[in-house]
Amino acid sequence: MTSPLPYRDNVGAVLFNAAGLVLVARRADLPNAEGAPGGWQLPQGGMDAGEDPAIAVFRELEEEIGTARADILAEHPDWMFYDLPPELLGRALGGKYRGQRQKWFALRFTGQETDIRLDLDPHPEFDAWRWARLAELPAMAVAFKREIYGRLARDFARFAG
Repeated sequence: MTSPLPYRDNVGAVLFNAAGLVLVARRADLPNAEGAPGGWQLPQGGMDAGEDPAIAVFRELEEEIGTARADILAEHPDWMFYDLPPELLGRALGGKYRGQRQKWFALRFTGQETDIRLDLDPHPEFDAWRWARLAELPAMAVAFKREIYGRLARDFARFAG
């Protein structure tokens, strides 16, 4: 059964450091989720109506990890979609969406690690972060995002260390 709800427009950041590792952050609403799929994810967030995706990705980085010190390496040519599983429909994403339509960017981090601040937002989305190998992404993702993370790992492999 397909939900009549719309998709939420969203941007995501695959943020590479100089060594070609990717920033992943642990969701604050899944405490102690060290090994649980979905506990660690890439920075991503909703777009405002009419917002340019390239502007939105920097805004989301600033909001979620406290810094937008990065340069865009590539914009994925496709919008990627995922549907929420039935048990999350009507609950996740404010209950208003069936899933998300995502535009992903590969970015190179240009700041210092001390620039990454998860504590700047009064309601932080993440409570920890680390650098990971790009190939690890699919195994970290919740099942309904795994295909997207696998595609990102393949399509942005040229930026990995």
